[in-house]
Parts: sequence; C-alpha cells; structure tokens
Amino acid sequence: MNDMGKGYCSVIRLGDCLIDADILTGYFCCDYAKCKGCCCVIGDSGAPLLECELPALEKNYGIFSPEMSEEGRKAVAEKGLYEIDMDGDLVTPLVPGSEECAYCRRDEQGNCLCAIEKKWNEGCGDFVKPISCRLYPIRVAEMSNGLRALKLHRWDICRDAYVKGRREGIRVYQFLKGPITHFFGEEFYEALEAAAKKLAQ
Repeated sequence: MNDMGKGYCSVIRLGDCLIDADILTGYFCCDYAKCKGCCCVIGDSGAPLLECELPALEKNYGIFSPEMSEEGRKAVAEKGLYEIDMDGDLVTPLVPGSEECAYCRRDEQGNCLCAIEKKWNEGCGDFVKPISCRLYPIRVAEMSNGLRALKLHRWDICRDAYVKGRREGIRVYQFLKGPITHFFGEEFYEALEAAAKKLAQ
C-alpha cells in the first residue's frame, strides 16, 4: 500500500536506474534524538564501500582517526581500512566482538557519531563519509543487466525516522536531496521530483 492512497507501479525507471516507488512516496527524516545513531553500531557487517572511495578513505584516515575509539583504531590496524563481508562486498571494518563500525565515535552521552563526518563538518579533509551511509535508507545495487536498482531499505531501528518524516511531510528523496544530487547529479534529482509529482496526480 502506498503513502499517496492511489495505485501506481512499484518500480519506475529513470535512465539506467530502476527506482523503488516508495522512495518517492514514502516519508523519512532521521530522528537522531530517538535513535542516537544506532545504525553505526548495529548490523552483521560494516557499511558498504565503493572501490572508488578507498583512496579517499586512506587519504583522510590520518585526519579523522583521532576521533575514533581506541578499539576502532585497533580494528583498522588489524584488519585494514576495509574488509570483505560474507557476500564478498567491500565494507567498513567492525570492532572485533561487536557490531560497531570502526569509524564510529561516541560523545559524552554515549550517542554514536561518524568520526569521518565530524572532521568533514569541521572543514577538515575532503571525504564526507561512505555514500552508502549518506544515501541511507536508499540502497543501490548493481544488476547483471547493467542497470542499477535503488531500493528503500526498511530497518526497525529507523521506525522513528518514518514517523518523523510523515509528521513533517518529508519524502525519502527530499530528505536525501544532497547525497542524491552529489551521487547522481542535479538532472537526476529533478527527474525524481517530476516523477514524484506525476505519482501524486
């Protein structure tokens, strides 16, 4: 059932991308006050990485590593800047014995933050954080036919984000305007807007 209350196809195509229509009709807005960044410390593997992100990760490691926990730095020393998960994908390393991303940091209240993003917000370095983190809850998958699939990943720990998004009237794609534009370009985002308006008719 869609959020618009009208029937529509569940997948639309824009260029080489197949897009879950829920990205255009669903609501989402991170409610950090509720979740406290738990997506950084819950999961069976680290955040997905693109191969093209590895040089930036290496280049900026010396900038953001002081913000990491001691356990996180030890994990990188033992595993490297990335590891391969059970599916054979590149992911950020986890702290051994936990589900916590090595690049996570905690503030005095125990809230989880991204050490990479913290330094970037302070004007240090040129790597924000992995695009998979920036685009969440959108997951991008490469298909065997050369197309890319953009799927809405629903995770129970983000339930408050869906509630807040609906309350404030913020669609998934609107919440992610910055990273979508950065990764796919302005024309792609404008096409998403046009598709969303068409679905709402």
